Amino acid sequence: MLQHGNDAGRPPTTSRRRFLTALTGAGAALAAPALLTGCGTAQAKGGNLQFWNFYGPQRSPDPALNAQSKWFVDMVGQWNATHRQQIDLIHLPQPTYLNGFKLPSAFATGEGPDIFLLSPGDFLRYYNGGVLADLTPYMEKAAIDDYGSALDSRTVDGKVYALPMEVEPLAMFYAQDVWEKAGLSEADIPTTWDQMLDIGDKLRSTTRAGLVFETNPGYYQNFTWYPWMWQGGGDVLDERGEVSFDSQATRQALRFWQDAVRHGIAPRTLPAAGDVISGFKGGNVAMWQQGIWNVSSFKAFAPEYQYGVFKLPVPAGGEYVTTLGGWSFCANAQGRNPEAAAEFCVWALGSMKDDAINRMVDWCVGAKSDVAPRASALERGAAKGGYDSAAMKKFKDEIFPGGRAEPRYPPVVYKAISDAIQGTMLAGRDVAAEAERAARSIAAYTKSYQGASLI
Repeated sequence: MLQHGNDAGRPPTTSRRRFLTALTGAGAALAAPALLTGCGTAQAKGGNLQFWNFYGPQRSPDPALNAQSKWFVDMVGQWNATHRQQIDLIHLPQPTYLNGFKLPSAFATGEGPDIFLLSPGDFLRYYNGGVLADLTPYMEKAAIDDYGSALDSRTVDGKVYALPMEVEPLAMFYAQDVWEKAGLSEADIPTTWDQMLDIGDKLRSTTRAGLVFETNPGYYQNFTWYPWMWQGGGDVLDERGEVSFDSQATRQALRFWQDAVRHGIAPRTLPAAGDVISGFKGGNVAMWQQGIWNVSSFKAFAPEYQYGVFKLPVPAGGEYVTTLGGWSFCANAQGRNPEAAAEFCVWALGSMKDDAINRMVDWCVGAKSDVAPRASALERGAAKGGYDSAAMKKFKDEIFPGGRAEPRYPPVVYKAISDAIQGTMLAGRDVAAEAERAARSIAAYTKSYQGASLI
């Protein structure tokens, strides 16, 4: 089994060059990394802390995004009004934050933010790079227990290095008007892959995709693909940490997406340039694998639009699983004031005080639509009616309970999986060959891997 390489449980002391290697995962430094304009040097102590994020402060034509931005602005405003150490919100456009090099290259050059948002899929990149502060000393045991298993993918050797603000399960969204015009009812909701492909084939047209899977390579596409592999009993690594990617379950999951595209049921590019609401409202899609966050987007942008959600169908002989994503607050262990940054993360999301719990409730069933990662916040959100709508109730009661946390694989592992998905789905390459190639690449990497456990 792959073990954490630091017996003390702390992020390893990391040189600038080693961190560049950890970030790229390819053993080579980024060339001339671009820095955020006006960003202060993290090594220079003092001054306001910087909180990089892709929500606030900003102004958007999307009412949901404005509500989310306001949540961030209000939160930091409350901290600044009651603490000597001040915090500045630094907004990066979402595409830049999710898929760009701003964040990793800033850390690689010692210019990283003091507080930042991190997805589970990128956790090890930053933990192994030595920049995640241990939040455990600032938390009560009751708060850690309140999070429960939601902290598993953000913990190393029993220590917490990131605090989730949300849990985001994946499901299938479908257009009720398209469904009904085709003579389908709720009794026709597919429970198997074959049934979903058959219905997608029936509902597609020259202007409408019958079924949409993510087509753009990246951590998000991998995130959306994992449950199809898991449902057949497959995994990237087994419980001992041994590579198990090249399996029957992996091959059938790759073939499932490949068949959907090959037969014209799923498109090769996303409808409406990836705008889910426009895609559905414009009649360009019948079913789309998406997450709970789109419930708030439908409410804000298309409150009258009739849509439904259902659990991800399973392969023959498989068991239901979905992926649970969600962003976390992290503190930079090498920043201007790591202690204050860690205190802020816990103050914001990880305290047993009512303000912290209610702040999470406001995020998950007010500004956004998510499952709260803390039991207390989930209970309060339900009491407020946050999960009373048909979609939110289904997510909370049916979809979320079968979820599994998004894996925390380093870039090399992620890239091998991504290449297999892209190669089979869009390039039409042989499924067996791609699964085998990816497994060899992952195995070669794990032989020399040093860092926190990959599982």
